[in-house]
Amino acid sequence: MTPSIQRDKVPSVHRKVICTVGPASLKPRVIRRLQALGVSLFRINLSHTPLEEVRPAVAFLQKHTTVPVCLDSEGAQIRTGTFAAAPTNLRKDSLIEVRPYPICGDAQKFNFTPPAVLELLQPGDLITIDFHAVVAEVMEIESGRAVLRVIKGGRVGNNKACNVHREIELPAITVKDRKAIEIGREMGVDHFALSFANRPEDVQEMRELIGPAATLISKIESRHGILNLVEIARLSDAILIDRGDLSRQMELEQIPGQQKDIIGRVKAIGRPVYVATNLLESMVHSAVPTLAEINDIYNTLADGVDGLVLAAETAVGKFPVGCVEMVIKVIVEFERTR
Repeated sequence: MTPSIQRDKVPSVHRKVICTVGPASLKPRVIRRLQALGVSLFRINLSHTPLEEVRPAVAFLQKHTTVPVCLDSEGAQIRTGTFAAAPTNLRKDSLIEVRPYPICGDAQKFNFTPPAVLELLQPGDLITIDFHAVVAEVMEIESGRAVLRVIKGGRVGNNKACNVHREIELPAITVKDRKAIEIGREMGVDHFALSFANRPEDVQEMRELIGPAATLISKIESRHGILNLVEIARLSDAILIDRGDLSRQMELEQIPGQQKDIIGRVKAIGRPVYVATNLLESMVHSAVPTLAEINDIYNTLADGVDGLVLAAETAVGKFPVGCVEMVIKVIVEFERTR
């Protein structure tokens, strides 16, 4: 096993390391160690942070670190609600009722967020849940509720992302996002990320909320985002490629090529670009990464990225400090040999 970086020998690197915070990292000792390692930004993911926890999380970080905080919006995404027992097994050919309000879900009924999405669904729509763990078809829409038939069964947990196999237009910024941004600005947060930036208008709407002086990172994680990439990038301070959500809209084998293309186009207009998703996924549970993960990080750096984003690895993983140390080591080796 590779030895840890000693506290008095932390190497200086030119690429940014952005850490998503959560139960694994919101601890004074961990936050201080991550700052010492050179983390550039602590990200609060609003998709997994209840509104009532935003203020305490920001206050905690501001108390224990001088590293800036970034609020990352929910954005235009459909998610499952909360289940009584998670994960819940949804059986093939079973019928499920989707309610238009929050409920404690089970194998027969649950809800989507945002609730208004039910008004946009049509009979025949196909919906994938949690990276195709479950596929369901909309059978009927009645009195504000939807009935789904499970085509492919599987296990579904709380707050899992869903994708409709038809273009539907969701608000770029949710009600929760607006309230969280208001809290963030009140507390002095000046870094914000816009999830699912699909159009230039989405970026302009976010800019109006956060103010002209704040740093705005627009996340590219949809086909529309790629189509409007240059316009979105020009209106943003940086671009973040979320490979996970992007893989819900295109085949996995297309993602590496898209990553290279997006990085090249964004760099050509002078904006920094970051990459997220599955950088060290195995280290959520293992102290040692796979060779494939290290190879991916090295080649992502070779593509020209300005920073790397750790998500589950530092939010809920067992080795948040070890993950950052590993990323730093790969960056050091890349910068030494290139």
